Amino acid sequence: MEQIQGFLPIILLFAVMYLFLIRPQMKKQKQEKKFAKEIKKGDKVITKSGMHGKILDLNDDGTCIIETGAGKMKFERSALSMEMSEKMNAPKTPAKKEKK
Repeated sequence: MEQIQGFLPIILLFAVMYLFLIRPQMKKQKQEKKFAKEIKKGDKVITKSGMHGKILDLNDDGTCIIETGAGKMKFERSALSMEMSEKMNAPKTPAKKEKK
């Protein structure tokens, strides 16, 4: 019984690490893969390095061609920033006016 109690803190430490570190990271990776699969031609995107552009072509090898102000560039789909790109492509809702 004492041997089990000796290992209990170590087991709890691994459980806490899984819940607070590993599991959220796996969830974020899953969301990023889903985002990379769902992008389409014409979407406005931002790369993780901060370049803005519009998708011109999507290739089967996991790359895409983006038109920027400087020209066309080829990027890996994993180089696209999910958070910033989703904000740019979100439908715009008009501001509600208050009645006076």
